[in-house]
Amino acid sequence: MKVALVTEWLDVWRGGAETSTRQFMHHLMDAGVDLHVFTRSRPSPAPGLSVHTLNGAAMSRTRRSMTFAVRVGRKLHEEPFDIVHAISPCRYADIYQPRGGTVAESVERNIALRRSGTGRRLKRVANRFNFKQRYMLGLERKLLGPGERPMVVAISNYVVRQLKEHYSLPGERIRLIYNGVDPDPTSEERRRANRRAIRAEFGTGDDQVLVLQVAHNFRLKGVERWMDALALLRRRGRGDIRALVIGRGDSRRWHDRADRLGLAQSLTFVGSSDRVREFHHAADILVHPTYYDPCSRVVLEGLAAGLPCITTLWDGASEMIVNGRNGFVLPNPDDVPAFADLVDQLCDPGLRRAMSESAAKIGDRISMVRHAAEMLKLYEEVAGAKETTR
Repeated sequence: MKVALVTEWLDVWRGGAETSTRQFMHHLMDAGVDLHVFTRSRPSPAPGLSVHTLNGAAMSRTRRSMTFAVRVGRKLHEEPFDIVHAISPCRYADIYQPRGGTVAESVERNIALRRSGTGRRLKRVANRFNFKQRYMLGLERKLLGPGERPMVVAISNYVVRQLKEHYSLPGERIRLIYNGVDPDPTSEERRRANRRAIRAEFGTGDDQVLVLQVAHNFRLKGVERWMDALALLRRRGRGDIRALVIGRGDSRRWHDRADRLGLAQSLTFVGSSDRVREFHHAADILVHPTYYDPCSRVVLEGLAAGLPCITTLWDGASEMIVNGRNGFVLPNPDDVPAFADLVDQLCDPGLRRAMSESAAKIGDRISMVRHAAEMLKLYEEVAGAKETTR
């Protein structure tokens, strides 16, 4: 099968969506798919992968995105494909998979970051002058509007709800295929060695509870709320908690905030790291108090590593959590006392051990192998439907 995959970016440092796409591509190639990727990135060569890097000079990021979309359209007309699978919006898609959820929902959740009514109103006014946002919303409306349009793949039930609530998309145009992650192949012996090394590197004793957060967009992913909850736990007398935050959002303002909250000895901003799996082995709990995530890899990878996870209702990955069994779901990321209570519960080693065992058991449900197999079935279905209409 000859497949065109349209994704503006493939650089894993950009975030979870790009990382998922890269893993997904490798599974397609392993299955024998003739894969052609249209992107602005320049990925490393891989056997069986044809890369079409489309870029060009423009005055703004929005114009460059628009130029990319136009050039993809031209390329897709030059040669036939059995399936055009678009992750970035593309008018010629047979299948559209918004890995970042809908633009409309992302706009609403970024407004929700503002904690006052005035702040939210001002953000809505500012959005009217955001050209890129208006362009992306317009493109999304064309793709998801009524008529003969692409099949839409939702990576969680949360995204299904977005499609129905924002665009009244009928159920027959939506296919739910949960996001997935590759398993951690590290041996148990290596995991124990990583745990010792990381905890020693960051001055964490065996009797301390190490809490991990992985995020690039610190505001959207609730780093402030975790800092508030950690400060509250310290005031309650929980001095045995050590916290690490991994991500490129690290800056002076966050260090200053940690100092004001009295967290200088409890919280470390690690910065970007390619050792996230090693940090999983060292940690006891993963927190992700996000304001928006269609289905976060952070939580899926944490669960696969056997970490009890705390996330919010605004994360599609929360659908894989059974409260009190493999983690907790926080209804409101702004509810700092409730968040602190959940972390406090997980400081109990017996409960944490039981939840860790439960988390590790859901690997097959969240595997990228399963995700790719379900996507391939959809490819065959859509390609077959195209044949019958010719």
